[in-house]
Amino acid sequence: MATLSPDILLTPAAAARVAAIAGKQNKPAILRLSVDGGGCSGFQYKFGFADAPDADDTVAETDGVRLVVDSVSLDLVRGCQVDYVESLGGAAFRVENPNAASGCGCGSSFAV
Repeated sequence: MATLSPDILLTPAAAARVAAIAGKQNKPAILRLSVDGGGCSGFQYKFGFADAPDADDTVAETDGVRLVVDSVSLDLVRGCQVDYVESLGGAAFRVENPNAASGCGCGSSFAV
């Protein structure tokens, strides 16, 4: 069974963007954050939509939108905040990860 947890946070800006994208694609408003090996700093964040939380997922909910993280990835992103930012350089989901010792310039990978 998925666990509702304060270990991860989805900001209202990110929740609004997930809801907008999910609505256009007729999908549930569930954003999956996972961590894969690779990227320019050792690990990289991977985002995708989920149909439902998996049994071992940790779930954060903001404004009816859920962020889910699998148990293996959670160890690397515990305490993180997922935000959606728009700037002159573009718009993207951004992970603020207190566990990252360093990161790359694009913000999509990190090292611990």
